[in-house]
Formats: sequence, structure tokens, C-alpha cells
Amino acid sequence: LIGEPYWRRLPPTEEVARGCLAGSVSDFLLLPELVASFGRLGYDVVEMVLADQDSWDRYEAAKWLTMRRWLEAHPDDESAEEVRAQLTSEPVRYATYTREYLGWGVFALMAR
Repeated sequence: LIGEPYWRRLPPTEEVARGCLAGSVSDFLLLPELVASFGRLGYDVVEMVLADQDSWDRYEAAKWLTMRRWLEAHPDDESAEEVRAQLTSEPVRYATYTREYLGWGVFALMAR
């Protein structure tokens, strides 16, 4: 069982890939290439579950709510400014980059 990100669409630039928190476009594969790579490694894909847009949105948004609640509980913490900056930037970054380009799947593999 392996969880793996993949490109829903290939980012047009390295800047867009970095906006998805990837180091480079080459960090991930398109879904068909990812599935084929398991075969090249000697595994059959026997099950796969891909995050749909709604579940991915809820997953990301839950992190923002956690940051907000943390800020309310720790307004004077030395990390509050950094957390505030993340809470301000992350929803925009996600909507601009990750939501459009990055997917996530869990794959059940069996050795050949």
C-alpha cells in the first residue's frame, strides 16, 4: 500500500510546480505514468483510490482551521506571526496552484 502524489495536469512552468510545493516538475508523474512505473518496478496495481476534488479541498481546509484555532489559543506565542503568514498565504496558494495541478492517490500493489 502506497500513497503518492501525481500531476493532474503537467505544470506549465517550474514556478507553478514550486507553487504546488514540489521542487520541480520532475518530482511527480502524471497518473498514467505513475501507474505504469509500478509495473516497471515489478508490481501489479490491484486497487487504487484517488482523492476527489471535494475531499482534497476538505483535507487542505482542515489545516487552515487548525492554524486559526491555534492562533486563537496562542496569540502571544513566538510562532504566531509565522502561523498567521501561513494562514494568510496557504488558501491562496492552494487555490492558485495545488488544486489545479496536484492529485493524490493510494495504490495497493502486489509483487509479480
